[in-house]
Amino acid sequence: MTGTAVARLGTFAADVAGDPPEHVLVDARQRLLDVVGISVAALGTGPAQVAHSLASRWGGAAVAVAIGLDDRLPAPSAALVNGTLAHALDFDDTHVPSILHPSASVVPAALAAAEEARVDGRTLLAAIAVGNEIAIRLGNAGYDPRINNSIFFERGLHATSICGAVGAAAAAGVAMGLDAERLAHAMAIACSMGAGLLEANRAGGSVKRMHCGWAAHSGVVAAQAAGAGLTGPPTVLEGRFGFYQAYCGDTYDEAALLDGLGVRWETASCFVKPYPTNVFTHTGIDAAIALRERGLRPADVESVRIGVAGATLRTIAQPREAKIRPESGYHAQFSGPFTFALALRGGGGLGLYLDDFTDEAVRDPRNLDLAARVEHVADARCERIFPLQFPSIVEVRTTDGRVLVHEVLANRGTVERPLTDAEVQVKYDLNARRLGAGADVLARRITGLLDATSVAGLLTL
Repeated sequence: MTGTAVARLGTFAADVAGDPPEHVLVDARQRLLDVVGISVAALGTGPAQVAHSLASRWGGAAVAVAIGLDDRLPAPSAALVNGTLAHALDFDDTHVPSILHPSASVVPAALAAAEEARVDGRTLLAAIAVGNEIAIRLGNAGYDPRINNSIFFERGLHATSICGAVGAAAAAGVAMGLDAERLAHAMAIACSMGAGLLEANRAGGSVKRMHCGWAAHSGVVAAQAAGAGLTGPPTVLEGRFGFYQAYCGDTYDEAALLDGLGVRWETASCFVKPYPTNVFTHTGIDAAIALRERGLRPADVESVRIGVAGATLRTIAQPREAKIRPESGYHAQFSGPFTFALALRGGGGLGLYLDDFTDEAVRDPRNLDLAARVEHVADARCERIFPLQFPSIVEVRTTDGRVLVHEVLANRGTVERPLTDAEVQVKYDLNARRLGAGADVLARRITGLLDATSVAGLLTL
């Protein structure tokens, strides 16, 4: 396996594992802290409980910890539980233009494999950095500038779980100490394992919350299989019946996948989410917060028109009846009208928090009435910016005849509008608070990973 795309990714992964740049380790440490906090906050969700129940029934060698739980599980099972937790609240980090959430698959796979292998902290962080970078680049290679959108997304495919399975395999393989060739085979094997459809964003259902769990599980299994001698096709990415032909048709940007590997880190543009909602709603939330700070009250609103990129309408605005009357707090997280209404009324955390998305909130007539006055439309300026950002241009007509306009052209948390370290810490503290003093213990351990000689017991409370 020499010279092909997956072989080059394998070489990159092995090189980073041998000599990881300090800045990518620091970045990986922040993403690990974010994932752990989110996962703790998700412990009460139904899909996470299903994943834990299944993993417990499967049994096997108890080698890795499920986040926030007392159980030890086989590494693939721990990855399944932790990946489900990481993505269950839609609060995980996001990258553009790939439109995927890399850490929710990669971090759980790296944690499980690293704990079983009992490696040091720097190896765990290197595994996370490698997996995230590969997942993001796989997503970027499926972006089509002719339609200004990801082909994965355009086809209703969840790039997060499809590319995430391959990134998770790379991360697990690094944690396991596989060489470049075995790392390439791990990723090639994982290309047959990734899956995920986005229809749940539109029509409901809880399966999407398990997508990253299954991707993490698949990644660990693929790395274990490669370590045991299973092989994958050398042209698995670019071949006639390979990854990109199957998922993206004739769209495959080799330069986006391979150029600058190890020199230009795409992970640097992957941002930490301030709000637990679909990322396409974030600039609308920002606009609502800004308008509220300018003195706009819900009672003043006659109608709201929000211009966005047309490709996002299917996720946050259609079908309209389902978006203005979401069936649950979780589905409200994918509603542009409802998130705008909640933000205008005032929320918690960094502007909106998980506590705002209850099933009671979606039945509150004040929220429903305001959401029904919000309409989303395709906007030409937003189209030109998307998908490098997910802008919103908001026009509010008030009951006394005024027209208020507020534009938010860049997402909070991106390179253009980064969260401060203090804001990231606030997010973690809120998410992990159910652990009490244990939240501080986990945070200190994660902070000290650069000097940790073993990750064994990292998540044990």
